[in-house]
Amino acid sequence: MMSNSPLKSPGLAAVLSALWCGLGQIYNGQIGKGIAFMIIQFINALLMIIIIGFITYPIMWIWGMVDAYRQAEELNRQSSN
Repeated sequence: MMSNSPLKSPGLAAVLSALWCGLGQIYNGQIGKGIAFMIIQFINALLMIIIIGFITYPIMWIWGMVDAYRQAEELNRQSSN
């Protein structure tokens, strides 16, 4: 069964997440997940003051980009079925 959902660009989803963590998830229609990524990244930014954020901030940022890319691909697969 074909869905009328427009296809998502995995590359754009990843770039949006690179610009602002969670934005790619929101682009993919995963509003709650995107907001969660944004909140976690905000907390990580605050934690950078006490060193631990220097480790967790880039990990979360990269994870957000990879997740946005993969989810856009998955949404496209589901949309074409």
